Amino acid sequence: MSTIAPWQLRAAFARRLSTMYGREVPAYQTLVQVSEEVNRDVVSREGDRAQRLGTIDRITAERHGAIRVGTPAELAQVARIFGALGMRPVGFYDLREAAKSAVPVISTAFRPVDADELARNPFRVFTSMLTPADPRFFSPGLRTRLETFLAARELFGPELLGLADRAEAEHGLPADDAERFLDLAVQAFELSPEPVDRAWYAELEAVSAVAADIGGVRSTHINHLTPRVLDIDELYRRMTGRGIEMIDAIQGPPRWRGPDVLLRQTSFRALAEPRALREPDGTITTGALRVRFGEVEARGVALTPKGRSRYDTLLTEIDQRSAGSPGRSRADVAVEVWEQGLPDTEAGLREQDLAYFTYTAAAGRPGGVPPESLSDLVEQGWVTATPIVYEDFLPRSAAGIFQSNLGSEGSRDTRATGVGYDQDWLAGAIGRDIHNPFHLYAREQTASIETAAATLHLTTLKDIP
Repeated sequence: MSTIAPWQLRAAFARRLSTMYGREVPAYQTLVQVSEEVNRDVVSREGDRAQRLGTIDRITAERHGAIRVGTPAELAQVARIFGALGMRPVGFYDLREAAKSAVPVISTAFRPVDADELARNPFRVFTSMLTPADPRFFSPGLRTRLETFLAARELFGPELLGLADRAEAEHGLPADDAERFLDLAVQAFELSPEPVDRAWYAELEAVSAVAADIGGVRSTHINHLTPRVLDIDELYRRMTGRGIEMIDAIQGPPRWRGPDVLLRQTSFRALAEPRALREPDGTITTGALRVRFGEVEARGVALTPKGRSRYDTLLTEIDQRSAGSPGRSRADVAVEVWEQGLPDTEAGLREQDLAYFTYTAAAGRPGGVPPESLSDLVEQGWVTATPIVYEDFLPRSAAGIFQSNLGSEGSRDTRATGVGYDQDWLAGAIGRDIHNPFHLYAREQTASIETAAATLHLTTLKDIP
């Protein structure tokens, strides 16, 4: 019997999740439709240039999801499920510090880590975990009750987890088992019809809407599923034109004349969805909760640590100039800062070691003896440099999306000292290494340089990043 490989499971899971989410949130279908329309128009207008950061087939199929869990044990189970799909934890994000409002979560993202796996299907899931131990958000009494509630629930059944472990250990599943695994995995992320305890949910919501969404129910669900678009500003205009309420701004770098870097995101606002509510007297009523929204993203080139430091510096500069110029729009200030602070060409980013690229021996390279400098190889046409797409997330942008879809700021005691969580703590809690994104991009870049050098029969290369 043939084995369904992890990447095939991953692609099938992403498709089925998209179908399920579109059924539950019809506005998501509109978002996908408009994204595809925009992408077709951009490719028609710009041709191959539009596909510099991925083929149109990859971009059209590409999705990232977002889920939220309550405990390290639940996060470890999520890691087993995504491990079956060839997805590993990458990066550590502390949204408690990145958000102005109360967002008491830390996060990682599960995704493929090898270039060939990303090319097959780049599905990724931003996964957040509640932090009940943080006294800035939860009193001792509320923490105890919350942790008791979370410990008593079961998000993922033993059959699903058993199939996940088999798939990861055996690098796939037979077709019948794969079908069962996919059915159970998609069901685990559907919105549950089980009534929500109104009083308990409201108590958590007073702290944070995110806390209520995680700890106020006995299940988990997909919070958003995100298509990728080639022109996010045009998508924003078209969605608004269709009467869909978008958040106030596009998160991340500004639109400017130079290369797209990192990640830009926006979304339509969280929808008021009918939910069954259990009242204090035990009766069941119908209410509405706002927890799910439709996000879309535009991805740019991955920045090196030096480039990322520059990016963070520019964000601080935007904040300072905006505060000092209340009459100017933040978008105008951002463009000004960007044009002053970043090279406006890929060559400039490459020469200043601000971004990652892959290097390939050019098919129509010149004859003779190639130079031994990487920059000369590129400039003289021996080697082609292609930007590496950013596959990860930005804490400030993620927090911005979260808080723009919240009904209130929640509450946070700034006098209390926060609990220290970091990447090592999270890795220990889930029992898996968490990959450093910079190391993954650097590995891909280095491997491409080595392959190009071998093709050109060069034993040494100067000025290698």
